[in-house]
Parts: sequence; structure tokens; C-alpha cells
Amino acid sequence: MTFGEGADWMRPIDIDSLSEEELIELNHKVVARLRFLSQMRSHSAMLDFRIGERVKFHPTGSPEVTGILTRYNKKTVTVVTDSGQHWNVAPGLLSRADSGSAGNSRSGSAAVTRFPNRTAEE
Repeated sequence: MTFGEGADWMRPIDIDSLSEEELIELNHKVVARLRFLSQMRSHSAMLDFRIGERVKFHPTGSPEVTGILTRYNKKTVTVVTDSGQHWNVAPGLLSRADSGSAGNSRSGSAAVTRFPNRTAEE
């Protein structure tokens, strides 16, 4: 069995001749490789966005959500909405929010969002 674009260099694997133990080992290697490839895609998509950038996404069954990307996580990014909600979102679901003409008319300065001071109550 050979797969992929570079299949002409792959040696065929006769899975019918493998023992149960060998099949389990092969399965673990395939799952680990697929997980790695998925993480690489996610990481690459994550780097398309910058901390502090205004982004949007559309949760299933809810209206579109707009907010500021505040953190890179292992598999997701954290977005804080204008109403203060925190969302962990897969980077593949994000797109840049249109900042409108008001946001682009500033003379090269980045938009800054003030977060509530959580220690003010103390």
C-alpha cells in the first residue's frame, strides 16, 4: 500500500502479514504522525494572526463574534470580545475583523483596548 505524492519512494506495507501487536504499533505511529501534522497546521494558522489583532469568528448557532486576540494557546487562541467574554477558538475558524475606516485612519498607531482592572475591588 502506498499513498501520497511521494508514493514512488515509499515501500509498500503488507498489513495482512502484520501481527496484532505490529498493527497496534503501526496504528500508534500513524496517530502520532497525524496529530503532529494537525498541530503544525494549527500552529501555522495561529501565526497568521498577531496578539492584539481584531478578529472575528462565527460560533455554531450564534451570531458572529468580534474581539481582540489576546493569547496563543497550545491548540487555540484566546479572543476577548467587546463585552468581556473570553473564547478559546481554533485559529482556522478566525478571520480578520474589518476595522472600518476609523480604525485605519490612525497614523500608524495600533489600537489599544483597556481591560477592566480586576484588583480594583480589593
